[in-house]
Amino acid sequence: MEVINMVVGACEIECIIFECNSLKEKRHVIKSVIQRLQSRFNISIAEVGENDKWQKSIIGFSAVSNSSKQIDSIASSVINFIDNDERIEIININTDIY
Repeated sequence: MEVINMVVGACEIECIIFECNSLKEKRHVIKSVIQRLQSRFNISIAEVGENDKWQKSIIGFSAVSNSSKQIDSIASSVINFIDNDERIEIININTDIY
């Protein structure tokens, strides 16, 4: 019987969205970021909290691999990508690897 190592990484990113004056503007920014991250890193991602606040959001994403090192690399890349978007400031990050 072959043993399969499956590692799942989950990350929650709390952030502030600048220059938004309505929920519509916030959703436009968040949707844009989520679509770019999905296509670039092949992760599962969604806005998971603070849906009704127009300058704050919690984005959650997960990835599956056979290596925790790969999960760490993906999480770091996603966080750096978001951090480099001048419309968004990350204020808290919570990462778990299972």
